[in-house]
Amino acid sequence: MITLRPLDYAIILSFFAITLGIGFYVSKSSGKSSSEFFLSGRSMPWWLLGISMVATTFSTDTPNLVTDIVRTNGVSGNWVWWAFLLTGLLTVFIYARLWRKSNVNTDLEFYELRYGGAPARFLRGFRAIYLGVIFNVITMSAVTLAAIKIGGIMLGLEPWQTVLIAGLVTVVFSAIGGFKGVVYTDFILFFVAMGGTIGAAYYLVNIPEVGGLENLLSNPDVKEKLNMVPELDNTDALITLIIIPLAVQWWSSWYPGSEPGGGGYIAQRMLSAKNGKHAIAATFFFNIMHYAVRPWPWILVALASIVVFPDLQSLQQAFPIISDDKLGHDLAYSAMLTKLPTGLLGLVLTSLVAAYMSTISTQLNWGSSYIVYDFYKERIHPKASEKRLVAVGRISTVVLMVLSAALALLLQNALQLFEILLVFGAGTGLIFILRWFWWRINAWSEITAMFASGILSLALKLTPLGDYLFSVNGGLLPSWSEYPMVVFTTTLLWLAATYLTRPEHDEVLYGFCEKICPGGPGWRRIVDKGKTEGGELGNDEDWSVPSGILAMLLGTVLIYACLFAVGHWIYGEWILAGTLTAIAAVSAVCLMLTWKKIEKIIK
Repeated sequence: MITLRPLDYAIILSFFAITLGIGFYVSKSSGKSSSEFFLSGRSMPWWLLGISMVATTFSTDTPNLVTDIVRTNGVSGNWVWWAFLLTGLLTVFIYARLWRKSNVNTDLEFYELRYGGAPARFLRGFRAIYLGVIFNVITMSAVTLAAIKIGGIMLGLEPWQTVLIAGLVTVVFSAIGGFKGVVYTDFILFFVAMGGTIGAAYYLVNIPEVGGLENLLSNPDVKEKLNMVPELDNTDALITLIIIPLAVQWWSSWYPGSEPGGGGYIAQRMLSAKNGKHAIAATFFFNIMHYAVRPWPWILVALASIVVFPDLQSLQQAFPIISDDKLGHDLAYSAMLTKLPTGLLGLVLTSLVAAYMSTISTQLNWGSSYIVYDFYKERIHPKASEKRLVAVGRISTVVLMVLSAALALLLQNALQLFEILLVFGAGTGLIFILRWFWWRINAWSEITAMFASGILSLALKLTPLGDYLFSVNGGLLPSWSEYPMVVFTTTLLWLAATYLTRPEHDEVLYGFCEKICPGGPGWRRIVDKGKTEGGELGNDEDWSVPSGILAMLLGTVLIYACLFAVGHWIYGEWILAGTLTAIAAVSAVCLMLTWKKIEKIIK
């Protein structure tokens, strides 16, 4: 446990005062209407939304997760989330513009734009609870679990004390400030969090126990963790960490913040942008910061923790106050922070509070928007006034916070939850990509995929079936095949449901084409049919998807080259680092030229 000095308290309390002040300042305008409370009147600029996206994913559980991954699987283990860059750039160059054109209030409202009848209505209402409450509560509980571990190690707080303090401040701010309060404070939270993270990494790498960057990288226990790509002779690691994420995971799995085709709180920010160009710029900025810039300070602290706390026993001996059910490798990040000096300690603690508040406030506002727009207004009170909708939004914000806090007290580690969520959404992602560009997908396709993926995941995770099929100690199938099997089975089931059920009515498909103009061969049949009936449903000359895919690939090369260039500069491998930097520069130029071509098409 650490001792905070007056300077540390001053930094933390000043931050609380500023953020709560912003919340109260914008509370009046946020309470004017539900659109203001959840979308800030669709008037946000790209730079503010981009920073907000970065701040939101800058969660207290993220450095814990990265530390767990690095200590367990090495730096290359981060491919389990680095692979989602492909999903993010697909959203940037293809789906951001489409989301903004839809002009819906939530991404779930899209269901009744794209589909029709009772199945669409059921899908919208069910997923409002399924995602807005169940999935959202699970995600927030992981963030709160990280706060519990930080509070326990650094401040000696009991779990319930951390939950009460952190949750109370955040829920008050979120309930009064709405989306505008979230985005405005995210701007401050971003710089506080980045400053704290970089400062902590620099100091901790140079503490006497570590001995500086050169000693860290030459440490025998650390050297075996440095590879950014698994060794080619390590087949299991290669399949699990590289092949499956890049070949299957990025397009097939729904995961909060990395939804194929966009969705969740990323869609909320795109929908609140001034226009389509601002939506695209915001999501591109987010992907650069999220993948190319931010990971390395966390990775350096994780590597340093291997020197100071080489195993779980050393962590347990150093922090006996931590109960066995909360002991895990993710504790190492918080354990390293206890070695920070006065001032920097206050800044880092403030950055962790900032990260917590940013993520939780976003999740609360996003989840509450589902409850208000997609469940309460649709199912319970269709004629509710704007004042009542805002009130329901504030009440649901409090309820979501209470539920997530309760679940956090039962969890053990962040990686455990990440793996469960990843498998739980396996196989659904392809629908979210194709539903914009293939007319034949209907509401039953999504309903089948959602239930098939959920039931399969629960059966494999909560029953002996998973151990029987995929146990590392003698299962019928290799352990790495669990995720692809869920994807393959779910995909087969939803494709079967698509062809065994009736397509959407022509009127629904015509309406979608007129509003969105998705274009491409997947809508050719509907466009031609509409023209024979006197309608004008789009023009293939406006189809920007081929150029968008090229931009996605160039962006992928750019950001991965930046990510690995930074790593090799840190490692002192100058030639490789310089080569990667040059590749990044060339990719950036090619991307700019391709994007100019896309802008001409979509004008």
